Amino acid sequence: MIQESFRPYDQLFLQLESYLPSAEDGAHDLSHLQRVWQNAKVIQAVEGGDLEILAAAVLLHDCVQVPKDSPLRSRAAALAADQARTALKLLQWQQDRIDIVAGAIESHSYSAGLTPTSLEGSILQDADRLDAIGYVGIARCFYTAGRMGSALYHPNQPEPIDRLADDKCFALDHFPKKLLTLCKGFRTPTGKRLAEERHEKLQEFYTGMLAEIAP
Repeated sequence: MIQESFRPYDQLFLQLESYLPSAEDGAHDLSHLQRVWQNAKVIQAVEGGDLEILAAAVLLHDCVQVPKDSPLRSRAAALAADQARTALKLLQWQQDRIDIVAGAIESHSYSAGLTPTSLEGSILQDADRLDAIGYVGIARCFYTAGRMGSALYHPNQPEPIDRLADDKCFALDHFPKKLLTLCKGFRTPTGKRLAEERHEKLQEFYTGMLAEIAP
């Protein structure tokens, strides 16, 4: 069962289950939480940090979901942080630990543009962004583009050289506009190392696809 992958915090998973994302968005579902948790544990094992706080932050970081193309997208993390405060207060968590979880959630989002103020916040941000790059990141990119009704790429100029990248219309534009820039923003040394490995996969795919569709 999925909660077993969150051991030793499988009971926390069950306590927070009603707040977890549905399967409606396959890029932000329970499988995404599992992958982010695995990333967080790998980073925490080297960098330190409170693993229970990380578990709560991972479980609740997408508890309020806002579509990528919504004007409220930049508020999603703040809304999730508020919901996390409510959830953890009901579980009678100490206020200082709630604050760390909420702060980590609020700063994890790329759209929010915030700098984490705790080690746990840095780890959550790194763990979540690792899932946006590499092979899984490529799959999530095209999955999300399909949900948004985007084309694969601009038919006349697949690589945005003489035009602005428009990833709302063209999936491939999401690579130069965002995905290929993420590697520079990782917070922890372990996160940076893992990001560099996945960045190479992104770059290889992007270069290869451009070569295949070149006239």
